[in-house]
Amino acid sequence: MIKFFKNINWKVLKRIAIFFNLFLLYIFISAYSYVYSVSSNLANNVFRLHVIANSNSEEDQLLKYKVRDNLINYMNTLCENCKSKQEVIDISRQNISNFKTIAEQTVVSEGFNYDVNVQIGNYSFPTKTYGDLSFPSGYYDALRIEIGDASGQNWWCMLYPSLCFVDMTSGIIPDESRDDLKTSLSEEEYNLISNTDNEYYNFKFKIIEFFNNNTLITAKNNNN
Repeated sequence: MIKFFKNINWKVLKRIAIFFNLFLLYIFISAYSYVYSVSSNLANNVFRLHVIANSNSEEDQLLKYKVRDNLINYMNTLCENCKSKQEVIDISRQNISNFKTIAEQTVVSEGFNYDVNVQIGNYSFPTKTYGDLSFPSGYYDALRIEIGDASGQNWWCMLYPSLCFVDMTSGIIPDESRDDLKTSLSEEEYNLISNTDNEYYNFKFKIIEFFNNNTLITAKNNNN
C-alpha cells in the first residue's frame, strides 16, 4: 500500500482534478447562461392573469371561477386587437380600477363581503401547460386578483398571448396566439415550450425547471 502511494504522480492527479473542476464550472456557467436567457425572454413576452381564492372551501373556489370568468370576458373586449404584451399591460394598468369593481361586484352578487386587491407585478409561477404549450416555472408579469384572505388555491392563465380562452379538453390554441409567440420567441425557445415530448427539448426544459425551482435563477422583470 505504501509503495502504491509512492508511485502516484500527485502533480498529475492535481492537474486532472483542476481540469475536471474547471470543466464542471464551464458546464454550470453554460447551463446557467442558457437558462437565464430562455427564462428571461419567455417572461418578457407573456402576461398572465392570476386569481387567488379566499380559501379552499367549495364556495370560495366557485367564487374564484366566477370572478375569473367576468374578468376574462371584460379583458377579451379590451384586448381584442392588442398586438404586444406591452399593449395589454398598458390597457390593464389603465383599467385596474375597473377590474377591482368587476371583482367586487361579482363577490357581492354571489353573497359574500370579501375585500378585493388588484395589482400588476412580477410574481413566481410554477410550470403550467396550456393545451400543447408548456411554460417553465419562473417569474412572470401578471395581473393579480386577491379575494379576501387570498389563502386558497389559485388559478392562472395567459392574457398575452391569449391563452385564457384555450379549450383545455381539446388542447386547441388559437393560431393568432401561436403566431404571436413565434414572432416574439426564437425558434429554439418556441420549440422548447411546444415540443416537450421530444427527448432533446424535454431534457432542456427540465434543466430550466431545475434552476428555477432551486432559485438558482431569480432574475425578475422590472419593465413594469
